[in-house]
Amino acid sequence: MAAVGYEYVRVRLGLKALPPRRPARITPVTRVERMADHVAIPSTVAPGSGEPLAHLLFALKHEGVNLAILMEAFRRISADDVVAELRRTPSGGYARLAGYLWEQANQARLDAPAAAGAAVDLFDPERYVTGPIQRDARWRVNFNGLGSIRYCATVERTAALEAAIASDLLARANAYTAELDQLVRDRALAWAYLHEMQDSFAIEREAPSENRARAFVALLHQAHERRPLSEDYLVSLQQAAVSNPFDRAFSFRTEQNWLADSHRGAPGVTYIPPPPEVARELMEHLMAFANAAADTVEPMVAAAVVSFGFVFIHPFMDGNGRLSRFLFHHALCRSGALRDGLILPVSVAMKKHEGDYLRTLQLYSRPLRERWQVSWIGDERCDFEYQGDPDYGLYRYWDATECVQFGFRMAEQALDSELRQETEYLLRYDAVMRRVNETVDVRGNILSALIMSALDNGGIVSKRRRDQFRGQVPDAAFDLIEEAAVDALDRSGRET
Repeated sequence: MAAVGYEYVRVRLGLKALPPRRPARITPVTRVERMADHVAIPSTVAPGSGEPLAHLLFALKHEGVNLAILMEAFRRISADDVVAELRRTPSGGYARLAGYLWEQANQARLDAPAAAGAAVDLFDPERYVTGPIQRDARWRVNFNGLGSIRYCATVERTAALEAAIASDLLARANAYTAELDQLVRDRALAWAYLHEMQDSFAIEREAPSENRARAFVALLHQAHERRPLSEDYLVSLQQAAVSNPFDRAFSFRTEQNWLADSHRGAPGVTYIPPPPEVARELMEHLMAFANAAADTVEPMVAAAVVSFGFVFIHPFMDGNGRLSRFLFHHALCRSGALRDGLILPVSVAMKKHEGDYLRTLQLYSRPLRERWQVSWIGDERCDFEYQGDPDYGLYRYWDATECVQFGFRMAEQALDSELRQETEYLLRYDAVMRRVNETVDVRGNILSALIMSALDNGGIVSKRRRDQFRGQVPDAAFDLIEEAAVDALDRSGRET
């Protein structure tokens, strides 16, 4: 099956961009069909020319937008070819897109006729989640991506993503917590903040000290301050998240960073973020997107793009993972989508699905690792040689669809499994506490331990707990606690 479109251009021009996720191939079909692993193209629809520009125009029409390939390819295509196409179809939407992208890729002006025709979107809003429009009057082209022409994430409107957006998750979260008794709500949110902190550290294989834990919980509360992102603000967050004074940053990093696993030498290097000067530029674009997205992009989409985009850029030498998960909350709160101090404990869900989290990260990190030549020079030092395109397009233009879908799944679990379960636990606990206190007098801390033991063991106070407190608690009280716990568990089971 012959490749056409993006994959044809990538191979023909020897581009460093990654292969398209679904390459277009000529197959015996009667119409263009999007399959699971390729786009099936009938021979009658395929480009009649082998010229790369013809295949790029074809790809824009039938495959969608792949900015990593487009921007790298247009630096290899002559201005004369693009101008000739524009003279042939001066009002053609795809020709104007080609002119716009050529000028952006080459940072030069084409000697082309004035554009005519209605303004055309770069990203089809029915196929992609789009951002605020940035209009290019010269070409009558609307850049409407998630970011800018120098840094842009792509999010396809898959069936799964459309269903997730339609579920109105954040409105459901607000409605659920608004219905709770204020005291129960406050305790549930206190649990959410505490466990979000604990599991965000646990993902990094760290157990924070009491001071670090308190500082990170305070940081999580800052998400509701809705401050715009800036380098100074992110530096202050990094300093709060990192306890080692030697790892605290005073700016975005000025040296190359890398991630490694337990293997020694170059094989142990698992991901290499962009060089510091590129990282700084990309952070400027990401921060601008995050600040604008608060009012213009679906909040869950913006949260995932900002969170994963941040960790892929890796602007600090340490603390990037924890800050990336904080930024998920920051984006949701800055949009106003979560109210009254509510957060969804997504790190708790991520910790329970750590394998899926790692696989989502690796969809991006593994292919980029292959674009670096790493030489181990000893003493924990490496020499890095980037073998991708000179403009670092692999870091500028990335497909965030899987990251966004993962973010939705984790937020859904954070609400329906983690937060709801904890709230229901608190309600059962309170019911048992009230019933026991009406009948017997048991010291508060002892009664709390016994109730938790019973609720955690299907209504049975463990033998260890009975033995521990047998001289301090009447036997009848043990039986009453068990009876009340069984009733509370049965009642909640019937209600669900």
